[in-house]
Amino acid sequence: MEQPLCDPLVCPLRLNVSVFTTLCSSMKSPPWPEGRKLVHLDLKGAPPRPEYLHELISLLSQLGVDSLLVEYEDTFPYEGELKLLQATAQPAYSREEVLSMQVFARSKGIDVIPLVQTFGHMEFVLKHRPMWGLRELPHCVGTLNPHAEDGVRVVMEMLRQVVELHPSLNTLHIGADEVYMLGEGEQSKQWLAASPERTVQQLFLNHVTKIAKAIKEAWPDMSIIMWDDMMRSMSQDTLKASGLVGLVQPMLWDYTPDLDVATTVSLLEKYCSAGMSELWAASAFKGSTSVYTCVTSTQRHVDNHLQWLQVAAALPAAIKLKGIALTGWQRYDHLSVLCELMPVALPSLAACLQTLLHGQLSAEALSTVTEKLGISSVEVDVMERGSAADSLFPGRRLAELIVEMDALINSEDIRFFHNSMLVRGWFSPYQQQRKMVSPLITMEIHNQASTILTALQQKAEALREEMVRLYPESTAQEWMEEHVSPVMVPLQRITEDITTCVKEMVP
Repeated sequence: MEQPLCDPLVCPLRLNVSVFTTLCSSMKSPPWPEGRKLVHLDLKGAPPRPEYLHELISLLSQLGVDSLLVEYEDTFPYEGELKLLQATAQPAYSREEVLSMQVFARSKGIDVIPLVQTFGHMEFVLKHRPMWGLRELPHCVGTLNPHAEDGVRVVMEMLRQVVELHPSLNTLHIGADEVYMLGEGEQSKQWLAASPERTVQQLFLNHVTKIAKAIKEAWPDMSIIMWDDMMRSMSQDTLKASGLVGLVQPMLWDYTPDLDVATTVSLLEKYCSAGMSELWAASAFKGSTSVYTCVTSTQRHVDNHLQWLQVAAALPAAIKLKGIALTGWQRYDHLSVLCELMPVALPSLAACLQTLLHGQLSAEALSTVTEKLGISSVEVDVMERGSAADSLFPGRRLAELIVEMDALINSEDIRFFHNSMLVRGWFSPYQQQRKMVSPLITMEIHNQASTILTALQQKAEALREEMVRLYPESTAQEWMEEHVSPVMVPLQRITEDITTCVKEMVP
Protein backbone atom coordinates (compact mmCIF):
# COMPACT_ATOMS: atom_id res chain seq x y z
CA MET A 1 0.00 0.00 0.00
CA GLU A 2 1.32 3.42 -0.91
CA GLN A 3 1.84 5.91 1.88
CA PRO A 4 -0.13 9.17 1.98
CA LEU A 5 1.51 11.83 -0.15
CA CYS A 6 1.79 14.13 2.84
CA ASP A 7 0.96 13.80 6.50
CA PRO A 8 -1.25 16.85 7.24
CA LEU A 9 -0.17 16.79 10.88
CA VAL A 10 3.48 17.41 10.12
CA CYS A 11 3.39 19.00 6.69
CA PRO A 12 0.78 21.75 6.29
CA LEU A 13 -0.01 21.90 2.57
CA ARG A 14 0.62 25.08 0.67
CA LEU A 15 0.44 23.66 -2.81
CA ASN A 16 0.09 25.49 -6.08
CA VAL A 17 -1.14 23.77 -9.20
CA SER A 18 2.28 22.65 -10.46
CA VAL A 19 3.33 21.12 -7.14
CA PHE A 20 -0.02 19.39 -6.76
CA THR A 21 0.32 17.93 -10.27
CA THR A 22 3.81 16.63 -9.51
CA LEU A 23 2.67 14.93 -6.30
CA CYS A 24 -0.31 13.23 -7.93
CA SER A 25 1.22 12.31 -11.29
CA SER A 26 2.82 9.12 -9.99
CA MET A 27 -0.51 7.73 -8.77
CA LYS A 28 -2.27 7.25 -12.10
CA SER A 29 -5.10 4.70 -11.95
CA PRO A 30 -7.87 3.86 -14.39
CA PRO A 31 -10.75 6.33 -14.12
CA TRP A 32 -13.61 5.40 -11.81
CA PRO A 33 -15.70 2.72 -13.53
CA GLU A 34 -19.19 3.42 -14.78
CA GLY A 35 -21.58 4.04 -11.93
CA ARG A 36 -23.39 6.79 -10.13
CA LYS A 37 -21.59 9.64 -8.40
CA LEU A 38 -23.48 10.75 -5.31
CA VAL A 39 -22.62 13.81 -3.26
CA HIS A 40 -23.66 13.62 0.36
CA LEU A 41 -25.49 16.66 1.66
CA ASP A 42 -25.44 16.50 5.46
CA LEU A 43 -28.09 18.85 6.80
CA LYS A 44 -27.79 18.01 10.50
CA GLY A 45 -25.63 21.09 10.85
CA ALA A 46 -25.51 24.33 8.85
CA PRO A 47 -28.45 23.65 6.52
CA PRO A 48 -28.03 25.99 3.53
CA ARG A 49 -30.76 28.50 2.88
CA PRO A 50 -32.94 27.30 -0.07
CA GLU A 51 -31.47 29.86 -2.47
CA TYR A 52 -27.92 28.80 -1.65
CA LEU A 53 -28.90 25.14 -1.84
CA HIS A 54 -30.06 25.71 -5.42
CA GLU A 55 -26.76 27.40 -6.25
CA LEU A 56 -24.88 24.38 -4.89
CA ILE A 57 -27.00 22.00 -6.94
CA SER A 58 -26.26 24.01 -10.08
CA LEU A 59 -22.54 23.70 -9.40
CA LEU A 60 -22.81 19.97 -8.74
CA SER A 61 -24.51 19.46 -12.08
CA GLN A 62 -21.63 21.30 -13.75
CA LEU A 63 -19.17 18.98 -11.99
CA GLY A 64 -20.81 15.78 -13.23
CA VAL A 65 -22.77 14.72 -10.14
CA ASP A 66 -25.89 12.67 -10.88
CA SER A 67 -27.35 12.14 -7.39
CA LEU A 68 -27.61 13.82 -3.99
CA LEU A 69 -27.53 11.70 -0.84
CA VAL A 70 -29.51 13.97 1.48
CA GLU A 71 -29.36 13.44 5.24
CA TYR A 72 -32.10 15.68 6.63
CA GLU A 73 -32.26 14.66 10.31
CA ASP A 74 -34.03 17.48 12.18
CA THR A 75 -34.31 19.76 9.14
CA PHE A 76 -37.03 17.58 7.62
CA PRO A 77 -40.61 18.91 8.08
CA TYR A 78 -41.90 15.97 10.12
CA GLU A 79 -45.56 16.21 11.08
CA GLY A 80 -47.94 14.75 13.63
CA GLU A 81 -46.32 12.85 16.48
CA LEU A 82 -42.91 13.37 14.86
CA LYS A 83 -43.16 17.15 14.77
CA LEU A 84 -41.03 17.26 17.93
CA LEU A 85 -38.08 16.02 15.82
CA GLN A 86 -37.91 19.32 13.94
CA ALA A 87 -35.01 21.58 14.87
CA THR A 88 -35.70 24.48 17.18
CA ALA A 89 -32.40 26.35 16.83
CA GLN A 90 -33.17 26.95 13.17
CA PRO A 91 -36.36 26.39 11.17
CA ALA A 92 -36.71 23.07 9.38
CA TYR A 93 -37.21 23.16 5.64
CA SER A 94 -40.85 23.50 4.66
CA ARG A 95 -42.60 20.84 2.62
CA GLU A 96 -42.61 23.25 -0.30
CA GLU A 97 -38.86 23.80 0.00
CA VAL A 98 -38.13 20.05 0.07
CA LEU A 99 -40.26 19.54 -3.05
CA SER A 100 -38.75 22.58 -4.77
CA MET A 101 -35.22 21.29 -4.11
CA GLN A 102 -36.09 17.99 -5.78
CA VAL A 103 -37.72 19.66 -8.80
CA PHE A 104 -34.71 21.92 -9.24
CA ALA A 105 -32.28 19.00 -8.87
CA ARG A 106 -34.15 16.95 -11.46
CA SER A 107 -34.04 19.90 -13.85
CA LYS A 108 -30.24 19.68 -13.54
CA GLY A 109 -30.17 15.90 -14.07
CA ILE A 110 -29.68 15.10 -10.38
CA ASP A 111 -31.72 12.57 -8.38
CA VAL A 112 -32.29 12.86 -4.64
CA ILE A 113 -31.74 9.86 -2.35
CA PRO A 114 -32.77 10.47 1.27
CA LEU A 115 -30.65 9.03 4.09
CA VAL A 116 -32.72 8.23 7.18
CA GLN A 117 -31.01 6.66 10.18
CA THR A 118 -32.89 3.59 11.48
CA PHE A 119 -30.65 2.06 14.20
CA GLY A 120 -27.47 3.93 15.15
CA HIS A 121 -26.97 7.72 15.11
CA MET A 122 -30.55 8.26 16.23
CA GLU A 123 -29.54 11.14 18.52
CA PHE A 124 -31.90 13.61 16.87
CA VAL A 125 -34.80 11.31 17.76
CA LEU A 126 -33.75 9.77 21.07
CA LYS A 127 -32.66 13.06 22.67
CA HIS A 128 -36.33 14.01 23.10
CA ARG A 129 -37.87 13.05 26.43
CA PRO A 130 -40.90 11.24 24.90
CA MET A 131 -38.40 9.02 23.04
CA TRP A 132 -36.07 8.23 25.96
CA GLY A 133 -37.69 4.84 26.49
CA LEU A 134 -36.59 3.75 22.99
CA ARG A 135 -32.86 3.92 23.80
CA GLU A 136 -30.77 0.77 24.07
CA LEU A 137 -29.13 2.30 27.16
CA PRO A 138 -30.27 5.39 29.08
CA HIS A 139 -26.93 7.16 28.58
CA CYS A 140 -26.47 6.15 24.92
CA VAL A 141 -28.50 8.70 22.96
CA GLY A 142 -27.68 7.32 19.53
CA THR A 143 -28.71 3.65 19.58
CA LEU A 144 -32.28 2.42 19.22
CA ASN A 145 -33.44 -0.49 21.38
CA PRO A 146 -34.00 -3.26 18.78
CA HIS A 147 -36.59 -4.95 21.04
CA ALA A 148 -38.88 -1.92 21.31
CA GLU A 149 -41.77 -2.41 18.91
CA ASP A 150 -42.62 1.25 19.29
CA GLY A 151 -39.11 1.99 18.04
CA VAL A 152 -39.76 0.16 14.79
CA ARG A 153 -43.08 1.99 14.48
CA VAL A 154 -41.35 5.38 14.90
CA VAL A 155 -38.70 4.46 12.33
CA MET A 156 -41.30 3.35 9.80
CA GLU A 157 -43.31 6.53 10.35
CA MET A 158 -40.16 8.59 9.73
CA LEU A 159 -39.55 6.67 6.53
CA ARG A 160 -43.18 6.97 5.45
CA GLN A 161 -43.14 10.76 5.78
CA VAL A 162 -39.82 11.07 3.96
CA VAL A 163 -40.86 8.77 1.11
CA GLU A 164 -44.20 10.55 0.78
CA LEU A 165 -42.42 13.88 0.29
CA HIS A 166 -40.12 12.42 -2.39
CA PRO A 167 -42.37 11.54 -5.34
CA SER A 168 -41.05 8.83 -7.67
CA LEU A 169 -38.38 7.83 -5.14
CA ASN A 170 -36.76 4.49 -5.96
CA THR A 171 -33.72 4.39 -3.64
CA LEU A 172 -33.48 4.89 0.11
CA HIS A 173 -30.46 4.85 2.44
CA ILE A 174 -31.27 3.49 5.92
CA GLY A 175 -27.94 4.29 7.63
CA ALA A 176 -27.34 1.58 10.29
CA ASP A 177 -23.72 2.51 10.98
CA GLU A 178 -21.91 2.77 14.31
CA VAL A 179 -24.61 1.16 16.45
CA TYR A 180 -22.75 1.80 19.68
CA MET A 181 -23.42 -0.22 22.86
CA LEU A 182 -25.68 -2.68 21.06
CA GLY A 183 -26.32 -5.69 23.29
CA GLU A 184 -25.68 -3.72 26.49
CA GLY A 185 -29.33 -2.89 27.22
CA GLU A 186 -31.28 -5.01 29.69
CA GLN A 187 -33.65 -6.46 27.07
CA SER A 188 -30.71 -7.24 24.77
CA LYS A 189 -28.86 -8.99 27.59
CA GLN A 190 -31.91 -11.13 28.31
CA TRP A 191 -32.29 -11.97 24.64
CA LEU A 192 -28.61 -12.93 24.34
CA ALA A 193 -28.70 -15.02 27.52
CA ALA A 194 -31.69 -17.04 26.33
CA SER A 195 -29.50 -19.10 23.98
CA PRO A 196 -25.74 -19.65 23.65
CA GLU A 197 -26.13 -19.39 19.88
CA ARG A 198 -27.43 -15.81 20.00
CA THR A 199 -24.91 -13.05 19.26
CA VAL A 200 -24.79 -9.28 19.01
CA GLN A 201 -24.24 -9.74 15.27
CA GLN A 202 -27.55 -11.54 15.01
CA LEU A 203 -29.18 -8.84 17.11
CA PHE A 204 -28.02 -6.26 14.60
CA LEU A 205 -29.02 -8.32 11.57
CA ASN A 206 -32.47 -9.09 12.98
CA HIS A 207 -33.34 -5.41 13.39
CA VAL A 208 -32.02 -4.30 10.01
CA THR A 209 -33.76 -7.22 8.29
CA LYS A 210 -37.03 -6.30 10.01
CA ILE A 211 -36.74 -2.71 8.79
CA ALA A 212 -35.73 -3.74 5.27
CA LYS A 213 -38.62 -6.19 4.96
CA ALA A 214 -41.06 -3.58 6.20
CA ILE A 215 -39.75 -1.15 3.56
CA LYS A 216 -40.11 -3.75 0.82
CA GLU A 217 -43.63 -4.53 1.97
CA ALA A 218 -44.60 -0.86 1.87
CA TRP A 219 -42.67 0.01 -1.30
CA PRO A 220 -41.83 -3.20 -3.23
CA ASP A 221 -39.70 -1.49 -5.86
CA MET A 222 -37.55 0.48 -3.41
CA SER A 223 -33.79 -0.16 -3.49
CA ILE A 224 -32.25 -0.04 0.01
CA ILE A 225 -28.68 1.08 0.72
CA MET A 226 -27.05 0.72 4.15
CA TRP A 227 -23.63 1.43 5.65
CA ASP A 228 -21.46 -1.66 5.91
CA ASP A 229 -19.33 -1.16 9.03
CA MET A 230 -21.42 -3.25 11.43
CA MET A 231 -21.07 -6.21 9.02
CA ARG A 232 -17.30 -6.07 8.50
CA SER A 233 -16.46 -8.61 11.18
CA MET A 234 -19.24 -11.00 10.17
CA SER A 235 -18.46 -14.25 8.36
CA GLN A 236 -19.69 -14.96 4.89
CA ASP A 237 -21.97 -17.69 6.27
CA THR A 238 -23.48 -15.32 8.83
CA LEU A 239 -24.29 -12.81 6.11
CA LYS A 240 -25.79 -15.51 3.88
CA ALA A 241 -28.07 -16.68 6.66
CA SER A 242 -29.03 -13.16 7.77
CA GLY A 243 -32.02 -12.68 5.53
CA LEU A 244 -30.52 -9.44 4.19
CA VAL A 245 -29.31 -10.93 0.91
CA GLY A 246 -31.41 -9.44 -1.86
CA LEU A 247 -32.89 -6.82 0.46
CA VAL A 248 -30.04 -4.34 0.97
CA GLN A 249 -27.06 -2.95 -0.88
CA PRO A 250 -24.02 -2.40 1.39
CA MET A 251 -22.12 0.86 1.04
CA LEU A 252 -18.54 0.38 2.21
CA TRP A 253 -17.12 3.60 3.61
CA ASP A 254 -13.55 4.62 4.29
CA TYR A 255 -12.53 8.28 4.45
CA THR A 256 -8.83 7.97 5.30
CA PRO A 257 -6.00 9.13 3.00
CA ASP A 258 -4.19 5.82 3.64
CA LEU A 259 -7.12 3.52 2.99
CA ASP A 260 -6.02 -0.14 3.02
CA VAL A 261 -6.66 -1.27 -0.55
CA ALA A 262 -6.20 -5.01 0.00
CA THR A 263 -8.49 -5.11 3.05
CA THR A 264 -11.15 -3.09 1.27
CA VAL A 265 -11.09 -5.34 -1.78
CA SER A 266 -11.33 -8.38 0.49
CA LEU A 267 -14.40 -6.97 2.23
CA LEU A 268 -16.13 -6.26 -1.06
CA GLU A 269 -15.34 -9.79 -2.23
CA LYS A 270 -16.82 -11.20 1.00
CA TYR A 271 -20.06 -9.27 0.59
CA CYS A 272 -20.34 -10.34 -3.02
CA SER A 273 -19.65 -14.01 -2.19
CA ALA A 274 -22.34 -13.83 0.48
CA GLY A 275 -24.83 -12.88 -2.22
CA MET A 276 -24.73 -9.12 -1.78
CA SER A 277 -23.67 -8.36 -5.32
CA GLU A 278 -25.00 -4.79 -5.48
CA LEU A 279 -22.29 -2.80 -3.73
CA TRP A 280 -21.38 0.84 -3.24
CA ALA A 281 -18.32 2.78 -2.11
CA ALA A 282 -18.19 5.90 0.04
CA SER A 283 -15.31 8.39 0.18
CA ALA A 284 -15.13 11.87 1.74
CA PHE A 285 -14.49 15.37 0.42
CA LYS A 286 -14.87 17.07 3.81
CA GLY A 287 -15.87 16.45 7.41
CA SER A 288 -13.55 13.56 8.22
CA THR A 289 -10.26 15.20 9.24
CA SER A 290 -11.17 16.03 12.82
CA VAL A 291 -14.40 16.74 14.63
CA TYR A 292 -13.72 20.51 14.78
CA THR A 293 -11.88 21.22 11.50
CA CYS A 294 -13.08 24.42 9.82
CA VAL A 295 -10.79 24.64 6.73
CA THR A 296 -10.65 21.71 4.32
CA SER A 297 -7.40 20.13 3.12
CA THR A 298 -7.91 19.17 -0.51
CA GLN A 299 -4.79 17.00 -0.63
CA ARG A 300 -6.02 14.77 2.19
CA HIS A 301 -9.29 14.05 0.41
CA VAL A 302 -7.71 13.62 -3.01
CA ASP A 303 -5.46 10.99 -1.42
CA ASN A 304 -8.56 9.17 -0.20
CA HIS A 305 -9.97 9.10 -3.72
CA LEU A 306 -6.69 7.94 -5.20
CA GLN A 307 -6.87 4.96 -2.84
CA TRP A 308 -10.46 4.26 -3.85
CA LEU A 309 -9.36 4.27 -7.50
CA GLN A 310 -6.84 1.57 -6.63
CA VAL A 311 -9.61 -0.44 -4.96
CA ALA A 312 -11.79 -0.20 -8.06
CA ALA A 313 -8.90 -1.23 -10.29
CA ALA A 314 -8.10 -4.25 -8.09
CA LEU A 315 -11.63 -5.64 -7.96
CA PRO A 316 -12.36 -8.87 -9.85
CA ALA A 317 -14.35 -8.36 -13.03
CA ALA A 318 -17.36 -10.03 -11.42
CA ILE A 319 -17.72 -7.22 -8.86
CA LYS A 320 -19.22 -4.06 -10.27
CA LEU A 321 -19.71 -1.14 -7.92
CA LYS A 322 -23.02 0.63 -8.45
CA GLY A 323 -21.40 3.95 -7.61
CA ILE A 324 -19.57 6.04 -5.07
CA ALA A 325 -20.91 8.51 -2.52
CA LEU A 326 -18.61 11.44 -1.81
CA THR A 327 -19.55 12.22 1.77
CA GLY A 328 -19.35 15.69 3.26
CA TRP A 329 -20.07 15.40 6.96
CA GLN A 330 -21.29 18.55 8.69
CA ARG A 331 -21.06 16.99 12.14
CA TYR A 332 -19.58 13.70 13.31
CA ASP A 333 -22.94 13.13 14.97
CA HIS A 334 -25.97 15.18 15.92
CA LEU A 335 -24.44 16.30 19.24
CA SER A 336 -20.93 17.19 18.05
CA VAL A 337 -19.64 20.54 16.78
CA LEU A 338 -19.68 21.76 13.19
CA CYS A 339 -17.09 20.53 10.71
CA GLU A 340 -16.10 22.59 7.66
CA LEU A 341 -18.92 24.49 5.99
CA MET A 342 -19.62 23.67 2.37
CA PRO A 343 -18.01 26.80 0.79
CA VAL A 344 -14.50 26.00 2.09
CA ALA A 345 -14.88 22.41 0.81
CA LEU A 346 -15.99 23.11 -2.77
CA PRO A 347 -12.42 23.11 -4.19
CA SER A 348 -11.87 19.74 -2.50
CA LEU A 349 -15.14 18.36 -3.87
CA ALA A 350 -14.35 19.51 -7.40
CA ALA A 351 -10.80 18.12 -7.20
CA CYS A 352 -12.03 14.75 -5.91
CA LEU A 353 -14.62 14.45 -8.69
CA GLN A 354 -11.99 15.25 -11.31
CA THR A 355 -9.62 12.74 -9.72
CA LEU A 356 -12.26 10.03 -10.18
CA LEU A 357 -12.89 11.11 -13.77
CA HIS A 358 -9.20 11.15 -14.80
CA GLY A 359 -7.71 8.47 -12.56
CA GLN A 360 -5.47 11.09 -10.98
CA LEU A 361 -5.45 14.80 -10.30
CA SER A 362 -3.64 15.47 -13.57
CA ALA A 363 -2.78 18.84 -15.06
CA GLU A 364 -5.95 18.59 -17.15
CA ALA A 365 -8.05 17.76 -14.10
CA LEU A 366 -6.53 20.61 -12.08
CA SER A 367 -7.07 23.02 -14.94
CA THR A 368 -10.74 22.06 -15.09
CA VAL A 369 -11.18 22.67 -11.35
CA THR A 370 -9.37 26.00 -11.26
CA GLU A 371 -11.16 27.27 -14.38
CA LYS A 372 -14.63 26.17 -13.31
CA LEU A 373 -14.26 27.59 -9.82
CA GLY A 374 -12.20 30.59 -10.88
CA ILE A 375 -9.44 29.91 -8.34
CA SER A 376 -5.66 29.85 -8.41
CA SER A 377 -5.21 26.82 -6.15
CA VAL A 378 -7.30 23.81 -5.16
CA GLU A 379 -6.22 24.39 -1.56
CA VAL A 380 -8.79 26.84 -0.26
CA ASP A 381 -6.43 28.38 2.29
CA VAL A 382 -4.01 29.63 -0.37
CA MET A 383 -6.28 30.49 -3.28
CA GLU A 384 -6.19 34.12 -4.31
CA ARG A 385 -9.15 36.30 -3.55
CA GLY A 386 -11.46 36.86 -6.47
CA SER A 387 -14.93 37.74 -7.56
CA ALA A 388 -17.72 35.18 -7.31
CA ALA A 389 -19.15 36.73 -10.47
CA ASP A 390 -16.17 35.38 -12.39
CA SER A 391 -16.64 31.75 -11.34
CA LEU A 392 -18.99 28.89 -10.50
CA PHE A 393 -18.10 29.12 -6.84
CA PRO A 394 -21.19 29.77 -4.72
CA GLY A 395 -20.14 30.97 -1.29
CA ARG A 396 -16.66 32.04 -2.32
CA ARG A 397 -16.65 35.20 -0.21
CA LEU A 398 -17.61 33.22 2.89
CA ALA A 399 -14.87 30.69 2.18
CA GLU A 400 -12.31 33.49 1.97
CA LEU A 401 -13.49 35.06 5.22
CA ILE A 402 -13.41 31.73 7.06
CA VAL A 403 -9.86 31.10 5.86
CA GLU A 404 -8.82 34.60 6.94
CA MET A 405 -10.44 34.22 10.34
CA ASP A 406 -8.89 30.79 10.85
CA ALA A 407 -5.45 32.20 10.05
CA LEU A 408 -6.01 35.11 12.42
CA ILE A 409 -7.20 33.10 15.43
CA ASN A 410 -4.37 30.60 14.95
CA SER A 411 -1.65 33.23 14.50
CA GLU A 412 1.18 33.19 17.02
CA ASP A 413 0.32 36.69 18.23
CA ILE A 414 -3.07 35.45 19.40
CA ARG A 415 -2.38 31.81 20.29
CA PHE A 416 0.52 32.71 22.57
CA PHE A 417 -0.60 36.12 23.74
CA HIS A 418 -1.10 35.03 27.37
CA ASN A 419 2.30 33.35 27.32
CA SER A 420 4.12 36.34 25.85
CA MET A 421 7.04 37.87 27.72
CA LEU A 422 5.11 41.01 28.66
CA VAL A 423 2.07 39.20 30.05
CA ARG A 424 4.01 36.53 31.95
CA GLY A 425 6.61 39.01 33.16
CA TRP A 426 4.45 41.99 34.16
CA PHE A 427 0.85 40.82 34.43
CA SER A 428 0.91 37.35 36.02
CA PRO A 429 -1.95 36.13 38.26
CA TYR A 430 0.31 36.75 41.29
CA GLN A 431 0.93 40.34 40.25
CA GLN A 432 -2.74 40.97 39.46
CA GLN A 433 -3.90 39.67 42.82
CA ARG A 434 -1.49 41.92 44.71
CA LYS A 435 -1.79 44.92 42.39
CA MET A 436 1.97 44.74 41.81
CA VAL A 437 1.92 45.84 38.17
CA SER A 438 3.75 48.36 36.07
CA PRO A 439 1.20 50.81 34.62
CA LEU A 440 3.52 51.64 31.75
CA ILE A 441 4.04 48.04 30.61
CA THR A 442 0.52 46.86 31.36
CA MET A 443 -0.88 49.66 29.21
CA GLU A 444 1.34 48.38 26.39
CA ILE A 445 -0.20 44.94 26.91
CA HIS A 446 -3.62 46.60 26.85
CA ASN A 447 -2.81 48.35 23.57
CA GLN A 448 -1.64 45.13 21.96
CA ALA A 449 -4.73 43.21 23.10
CA SER A 450 -7.03 46.02 21.95
CA THR A 451 -5.42 46.05 18.50
CA ILE A 452 -5.95 42.32 18.14
CA LEU A 453 -9.54 42.58 19.42
CA THR A 454 -10.35 45.30 16.89
CA ALA A 455 -9.06 43.14 14.04
CA LEU A 456 -11.01 40.13 15.31
CA GLN A 457 -14.22 42.12 15.74
CA GLN A 458 -14.02 43.62 12.26
CA LYS A 459 -13.37 40.21 10.69
CA ALA A 460 -16.09 38.60 12.78
CA GLU A 461 -18.69 41.18 11.74
CA ALA A 462 -17.90 40.68 8.05
CA LEU A 463 -17.92 36.91 8.43
CA ARG A 464 -21.24 36.84 10.30
CA GLU A 465 -22.85 39.13 7.73
CA GLU A 466 -21.79 36.85 4.90
CA MET A 467 -22.64 33.63 6.75
CA VAL A 468 -26.24 34.63 7.45
CA ARG A 469 -26.74 35.22 3.74
CA LEU A 470 -26.15 31.51 3.10
CA TYR A 471 -27.08 29.86 6.42
CA PRO A 472 -29.51 30.39 9.31
CA GLU A 473 -28.62 32.83 12.07
CA SER A 474 -28.14 29.86 14.40
CA THR A 475 -25.30 28.55 12.23
CA ALA A 476 -23.47 31.86 12.38
CA GLN A 477 -23.96 32.05 16.14
CA GLU A 478 -22.68 28.51 16.68
CA TRP A 479 -19.65 29.02 14.42
CA MET A 480 -18.72 32.25 16.18
CA GLU A 481 -19.12 30.81 19.66
CA GLU A 482 -17.07 27.73 18.77
CA HIS A 483 -14.22 29.41 16.91
CA VAL A 484 -14.08 33.13 17.70
CA SER A 485 -15.41 33.57 21.23
CA PRO A 486 -12.78 31.31 22.88
CA VAL A 487 -10.14 33.66 21.48
CA MET A 488 -11.89 36.99 22.01
CA VAL A 489 -13.16 36.45 25.55
CA PRO A 490 -9.70 36.00 27.20
CA LEU A 491 -8.43 39.08 25.34
CA GLN A 492 -11.42 41.11 26.48
CA ARG A 493 -10.88 39.89 30.04
CA ILE A 494 -7.23 40.91 30.14
CA THR A 495 -8.02 44.42 28.88
CA GLU A 496 -10.69 44.77 31.57
CA ASP A 497 -8.34 43.44 34.27
CA ILE A 498 -5.60 45.84 33.22
CA THR A 499 -7.97 48.79 33.28
CA THR A 500 -9.08 47.84 36.81
CA CYS A 501 -5.52 47.42 38.08
CA VAL A 502 -4.23 50.62 36.57
CA LYS A 503 -7.12 52.66 37.95
CA GLU A 504 -6.11 51.62 41.46
CA MET A 505 -2.48 52.56 40.91
CA VAL A 506 -2.58 55.78 38.88
CA PRO A 507 -3.99 58.99 40.41
